[in-house]
Amino acid sequence: MIHTTEINCPHCGNNNLVKQGKTGNGTQKWQCNQCKKYFCLEYRYRAWQVGIKEKILEMALNNSGVRDTGRVLKISKDTVCSVLKKNRPCKSLLSDEQQIT
Repeated sequence: MIHTTEINCPHCGNNNLVKQGKTGNGTQKWQCNQCKKYFCLEYRYRAWQVGIKEKILEMALNNSGVRDTGRVLKISKDTVCSVLKKNRPCKSLLSDEQQIT
């Protein structure tokens, strides 16, 4: 009995993929032939999952603390700090009325 599962790229949604080796813990890596980005279907570390960085930024805009964000998303507070530092100019996420001058 053959089971098939259609896999789509989480970045562009294309299903034209090629296997690209394995990670250190043995999970299969994939590369999209259209956008040339790599991804895994399942990650052991939650901070690598698609959408986590957006959730961190959203929680920061809603006045959640670093420790609270890490606890809710089940990731390290150091990872939360790193994402916030890399995305420091969050003025584009705020509307003109909310920007602090």
